[in-house]
Amino acid sequence: MRYRIAIVNSKTFGVYTDAVDRLRRIGHVVRMEVPKDIDGKLLAEKLRGFHFVVASVTPKYNREFFNFNDDVVLIARHGIGYDNIDVKAATEAGVVVTRVPGYYEREAVAEHTIGLLLAAIRRIPQAYFAVKKGRWKDRGKFISFELKNSTIGVIGCGNIGSRVVELLRALGAHILVYDPYVPKERVRSLGAEPVDFDTLLRKSDAITIHAVLTEETYHMLNQEAFKKMKRGVVIVNTARGEIIDTRALVQAIEEGIVGAVALDVVEGEPIDEKHELLKYDNVIITPHIAAFTYQALRGMDDAVVKAILDIIEGRHPEGTVNEEVFKRGVRKLP
Repeated sequence: MRYRIAIVNSKTFGVYTDAVDRLRRIGHVVRMEVPKDIDGKLLAEKLRGFHFVVASVTPKYNREFFNFNDDVVLIARHGIGYDNIDVKAATEAGVVVTRVPGYYEREAVAEHTIGLLLAAIRRIPQAYFAVKKGRWKDRGKFISFELKNSTIGVIGCGNIGSRVVELLRALGAHILVYDPYVPKERVRSLGAEPVDFDTLLRKSDAITIHAVLTEETYHMLNQEAFKKMKRGVVIVNTARGEIIDTRALVQAIEEGIVGAVALDVVEGEPIDEKHELLKYDNVIITPHIAAFTYQALRGMDDAVVKAILDIIEGRHPEGTVNEEVFKRGVRKLP
């Protein structure tokens, strides 16, 4: 049996072409681009006849999709986050959902976070463009603070957040951590101070986000949260855009509460050149590339291919996010 495999909206799966070659030995492989806001029924129709989906951060695989598609057996996220997949609906439909084990992206995302943090604090992009425009004399405008002995707040101390803490500690920062799901002893063992959310907001010179997007963390940084922060605080987000309320962020920038912003993720991404945040000189945005290193992408490709092979050969894939589906019953491959 030659299976049908769809690679949907992913620009990065197959950077190492042997990953696609391995899939072609399994079955017929099709790359497709669909609108990020495509409705579930139309998406189900486009994926009719496909058994495996290699999924990106878009589109949304919602309940309507699972109600109208009877063919897909596995949705394998080529990444860590899976908030664009209705896992409950997938489980009820007998569809396995996997994500890439976190250790593949850990180093890449943590390093990108530190890069964004330093770029925002030291205003490196702005200084470069000043030189490019012949304004070397403006260098006095780019005085900032050092990470050493500064207070950096880390929201989320899991796989990536814990590595960011390690890197910040090496740079001499005082680190506050808010994560109600990680034992305080674990946070202290990393050289950081566990605190509540309000304390982190009030005391941090910069805040970096590494939480999972859930109902609890959606718009976690809202108008109320920004009002509690130090004036001039630096905000970094390499987790999920929807954790920050964009309207509240814009207001905080306008009011001078937020001094600089560095984002790898944006609410409602992808964005275009007219996005409201791009009018501010103190905002840096990269296009969701924190995990884009050769090492990370190699591991992510391997994990996706292995997940597909595991399903074909009757194994439970590493990175399965809905183990319950194996108790309820997985859709049968033809």
